[in-house]
Amino acid sequence: MAETNNGAMTKEERKVIFASSLGTVFEWYDFYLYGSLAAIISKQFFSGVNETAAFIFALLAFAAGFAVRPFGAIIFGRLGDMIGRKYTFLVTILIMGMSTAIVGILPNYEAIGVAAPIILIVLRLLQGLALGGEYGGAATYVAEHAPHGKRGLFTSWIQTTATLGLFMSLLVILACRELLGKDFEVWGWRIPFLISILLLVISVYIRMQLNESPIFLRMKEEGKSSKAPLTESFARWDNLKIVIMSLLGGTAGQAVVWYTGQFYALFFLVQTLKVDAQTANLLIAGSLIIGTPFFVVCGALSDKIGRKPIIMAGCIIAALTYFPIFKGLTHFANPDLEAAQKNSPVTVIADPDSCSFQFNPVGTAKFVTSCDIAKSFLAKNSVNYANVAAPAGTVASIHIGDVVINSFEGKDLSKDELKKQTDEFGKAASAAVKAAGYPPKADPDKINKPMVLVLLTILVIYVTMVYGPIAAWLVELFPTRIRYTSMSLPYHIGNGWFGGFLPTTAFAMVAATGDIYYGLWYPIIVALMTAVLGIFFLPETKDRDIHHI
Repeated sequence: MAETNNGAMTKEERKVIFASSLGTVFEWYDFYLYGSLAAIISKQFFSGVNETAAFIFALLAFAAGFAVRPFGAIIFGRLGDMIGRKYTFLVTILIMGMSTAIVGILPNYEAIGVAAPIILIVLRLLQGLALGGEYGGAATYVAEHAPHGKRGLFTSWIQTTATLGLFMSLLVILACRELLGKDFEVWGWRIPFLISILLLVISVYIRMQLNESPIFLRMKEEGKSSKAPLTESFARWDNLKIVIMSLLGGTAGQAVVWYTGQFYALFFLVQTLKVDAQTANLLIAGSLIIGTPFFVVCGALSDKIGRKPIIMAGCIIAALTYFPIFKGLTHFANPDLEAAQKNSPVTVIADPDSCSFQFNPVGTAKFVTSCDIAKSFLAKNSVNYANVAAPAGTVASIHIGDVVINSFEGKDLSKDELKKQTDEFGKAASAAVKAAGYPPKADPDKINKPMVLVLLTILVIYVTMVYGPIAAWLVELFPTRIRYTSMSLPYHIGNGWFGGFLPTTAFAMVAATGDIYYGLWYPIIVALMTAVLGIFFLPETKDRDIHHI
């Protein structure tokens, strides 16, 4: 591609980056709207079950969008390698936009019954499929327009889009809540979804003005395009081994660092540290504003020193510092909780055979043993605890400092008696927890917001290190004829599965052990695995000529 005399971007290059990035921001905005409004959506579309189960079903519907992303990568990757990059990601943006807009006008459960959640889930699946095809198209399109030596810089602009989409969705929701007050939860929640119609029109118009990738056009003219990109990508070992390694030695670690820094950090602040949601969202938004420019910095730096050093360093540094950073969040966001954990540690003494797994994703499990009743209370109140094994048949007890609260066996009790004793136990345990200094929520006056913002920004900078150069690296790993297909699948398995299910997996690990930091082992282990495999088994690619067919 032509460059100006001083090496600055040409008008055509700016248009390519802007159009690709704008459309991708819009698609991430659509995708995150649902997650941000999950609590309201659960009441609107899953009101046929109890409130807890409704929220879980709403989250599972959100997860469905992540689950199908790799299938979208296969479907649209194949189309992109056969008919072109431009037209494929025009189709993905239309599917994404229309699916989002329909949510804004979809009748709720009260209006059309069970058809409402069914249609909603179908729309979520369509959104996930479209997003699975969008990223590979945008990354490939921009990289194939970029001059040699600037692919990291050019594609890093796309890497800002997920963060900007998340930020935009939070901003629109906060504005609508402020303007509409109580009406927001009744009907105003639909407005952010309907706004996407305007964004869709703008994005489609801009993308229609773009030209097809010059590398792809040359390949078509020479008759060298792939007739079977799926076969070439995944049925031939020489390419399949690169696909597998780019997943395990690249995108898996990138994904867990990404989701830990932006999603799990928010979950930890709100659910574990009991910081009010608006304060937590504003702090996350602030860290995104400060950290987002580093996507471009890391992308441009990868053109100088390589993709691997930056991505691998991000994985390793994140893995080594997650524990102190999240303990720091506790120290600065909820010092009362930290003091209570230190001065009055909680221990559950119980027969291990009577203890169930405390993670209940569909709200149907019955916790009726003395161990389950004790741990269920602590899990619901986000109290960190240690486990001590007791002889078989021992009735479980909670030790809070020097105070002992005995649980009870509920297996043989009637429903009413079980509820009565559970309530009595809860009151006694709550009083003991409160007396020990465990706060019901973070004290707003004691939150050290500047330090929390610093720690959150560090987490975002880790994200920029692993995510800024990843698009250029993936593009450069595969030949033009099967690039869209080959890079899309590992990217979306990494981000859709390893990353998308991180909050759920980490929460399950916390619930299983009682340790509020235990869930961090999941991103730490995956990030270290990626660092080892990436360092030893994946090549550096910054100097590759991507024009080969």
